[in-house]
Amino acid sequence: MRYFFTGDTIFVRGDFRAASTGVNGGSRPASTIFNHTVPGNFDHADPFRYLWQIATAAGFGEDFFGLLTAVPMRHLCILQYDFITVFITAGVTNPNPDPTAPHTINIIVVSREGLSDGALLETIVTATGAKAHALGLMKYPFTGTTTDAVVVASEGEVRHTYAGTATEAGRRVYAAVARGVQEALDRQEGRTVRERPSFFIFSRYGGDHWVEWRPEGCPYYPCHFEGQVCDFCYCPYYPCHDSELGEWVKSSSGGQIWSCSTCTLLHEPGVAAYFKKNPEASLPELKKYRVSLKEDPQ
Repeated sequence: MRYFFTGDTIFVRGDFRAASTGVNGGSRPASTIFNHTVPGNFDHADPFRYLWQIATAAGFGEDFFGLLTAVPMRHLCILQYDFITVFITAGVTNPNPDPTAPHTINIIVVSREGLSDGALLETIVTATGAKAHALGLMKYPFTGTTTDAVVVASEGEVRHTYAGTATEAGRRVYAAVARGVQEALDRQEGRTVRERPSFFIFSRYGGDHWVEWRPEGCPYYPCHFEGQVCDFCYCPYYPCHDSELGEWVKSSSGGQIWSCSTCTLLHEPGVAAYFKKNPEASLPELKKYRVSLKEDPQ
């Protein structure tokens, strides 16, 4: 799974089995999932064709699921809980029966571990329940808007048959969505001000808790070297399983976790700049580019 921003769009790319409640929804393989910001007065006779134009302009095929929102992408919240990553934009000026109201709550859930078809659909139920719970905690008198949508996707061999809240997958989805909806609404409604999308990671250091990573004033800088680039503190290739860049280590829970604490690849200014221009670059391509920079620094 890889994700990146292009203007007013968050693109999530991979080899997915996915299910969507959005425009042209259903359940099928997909290589691209995206959420795109439109103007508040957006009115298009054919929303699917509009989404198709976005995918085509980006150079992607027709195997996609797309969502539309009036929420600016700077209010996007990304939450990572182990093998689950959630992308949320949220606005609630549309809790009424008027489908033309501009805002919506869009949730994209991606699992790096395979979900059965049943688990994909159950994840939609789990995410919706978490959304309703979050709105209740924030004292909203409704459980969603009339245009809310959920996309769920997973990669790899099936490891999870179910995704209810008592399962490993469902527990992580519920926690990430419940926290993410609240954080996304805080940003959309001005209670929290950020100039770029927000990234949260579930940490077990010092007790289970969510951490918002921000490059400004990072207490660990420089964790590698003076002048490092921190735009990709949480690597889009993780876990890469490349033994030249990381290794398996014992986790605090007794299992194993992929550690890349000594990897500097995306912290190197030249490599980071190349990746920003070429967000679809493969890991071998970046490693090759790093070698070329060392051979010819000019």
